[in-house]
Amino acid sequence: MLGALQGLLGAVAIPLLAWAMSEDRKLLPPREMARTILVTLMLQLAIAVVLLKVPSSSLVFAALAAGVRHLQAATETGMQLVFGYLAGGTPPFSVTDPKAGFILAFRALPLILIMSVLSRLLYCWGILQLVVGVVAWALKRLFGIGGALGTASAANVFLGMVEAPLLIRPYLRTMGRGALFATMAVGMATVAGTVMALYASILEPVLPGATGHLLAASLMSVPGALMLSRLAVPNGFTSELQEPAGGDGRPATSMQAITEGTFDGLKLLASVAAMLVVMVALVSLANAALAGIGTQLGVSLTLQGLIGHVAAPFAWLIGIPWHEASQAGALIGQKLVLNELIAYLELAKLPASALSERSRVIVTYALCGFANLGSLGIMVGGLVAMAPDRKAEILELAPRAVLIGAMSTMLAAAVVGLVVW
Repeated sequence: MLGALQGLLGAVAIPLLAWAMSEDRKLLPPREMARTILVTLMLQLAIAVVLLKVPSSSLVFAALAAGVRHLQAATETGMQLVFGYLAGGTPPFSVTDPKAGFILAFRALPLILIMSVLSRLLYCWGILQLVVGVVAWALKRLFGIGGALGTASAANVFLGMVEAPLLIRPYLRTMGRGALFATMAVGMATVAGTVMALYASILEPVLPGATGHLLAASLMSVPGALMLSRLAVPNGFTSELQEPAGGDGRPATSMQAITEGTFDGLKLLASVAAMLVVMVALVSLANAALAGIGTQLGVSLTLQGLIGHVAAPFAWLIGIPWHEASQAGALIGQKLVLNELIAYLELAKLPASALSERSRVIVTYALCGFANLGSLGIMVGGLVAMAPDRKAEILELAPRAVLIGAMSTMLAAAVVGLVVW
C-alpha cells in the first residue's frame, strides 16, 4: 500500500516538475493542463491494467516471449553456421563452465540484425504503416496533435529515435516548436523494436514476461512524453495539423528491404557493441580514480554508488521501497549517464535479494527509453541531417528532450507501480 502511495505521489510530482520547467506557462490554462494530465494518467493506467491484470493478457505476454525465443533461436542458427561454437555451437573441446561460453557479441547482440530486417520487411509490405496509423489516429484524437507528430510518436514504439522521424521528414521544417520538441522527447522515452527483443532476452531469466513489460513500457511512455512535452514546450505543440507523409524511403521489393535492413542492422550492431565497450571502459576508469580517492578518505567509492545515492530519492518517488532505492537509483543513473543496455545487463546480474519482484518490474519500466547522453548525439545528428534549417533550434531543445524522455519513463514506472503488487 505504501508503494502505491509513493507511485501516486510520483505520478503527480513528475508532471508538476515539467510544468515548472515550462517555457511559457501562460500558454497552459489550469483547466486544460489538468485535463491533459488526467487523460494521460488514465490512459497509462488503462494500458497497465489491461496488460498486467486482465487474465487473457498473460497469453499475449507468453506469445511475445515465445516469439522472442524463436527469433533468438533463428539468429543463433545463422550465427552458429558462421561462427561455430563462439555462437553456441558444439565446442571442439570439453566444457567445464557452460556459463563462460556465453559471449555477448555472438549470442545476444546479433538479434539486432534480424529485428532490423523484419522491421524493413514489415515496412515494405505496408504492415508497419497500418499499425502505426491506428495508434497515430488514437493519439490525434486524445491529444489534439497533428498527423505528423502522431505518426512519429506511434512509430517510435517500433522504430528508433532517428528512423521514426524519417516517416515525417518533409514536415520537420514546418512543424511548430512544441511539436518538434515532442517528436524528440518521444524518441527518447521509448526503445526501438530492433533492441526490444534483445533487452527481453537479457531480462527474461529474472523477469518472466519481460517482452510484454517492455512493450507496455514503450506504449505507456508515448502519451506520457506527449503530455510532459506539452507542459515543457507548449508553443506550437498543436499548430501542426497536416496529414502525415507516407512512403518516404519505402523499399521497392522484399529483397531490397532485406538488404537495407541487414546493412542498417549491421551499423546499429557495431554502434551498440562499440558504445558498450567504451562506456564500460570509462566506468572502469572512473571507478579506479574514485577508488584512489576513497582509499585516502577511508571509504569505498564507485561511480555506480555515487549515482545511486543521487538517484535514490527519485527511485523512491516511483514506488521503490527505501531500502532498495539506492540499488534501483544506481541502475537509473547508469541508464542516464551510460545507456539502458548496460543498466539492463546489470539488472539481470543482480541477486534475487537485491530487488523484490515488484521493484524489478518498476525499474524495468524506468529504464525502458533511449534518454541518455550517448543517444543525445545520435538524435541531434540524425535530425540536423533531416532538417538542417532548424539546426540551432534542435541543438537548443535536445538536452531538454533527454530530460523529458527520462521523466516519461519514470512516470510510466510510477503508474505501473499502482498496478503491480
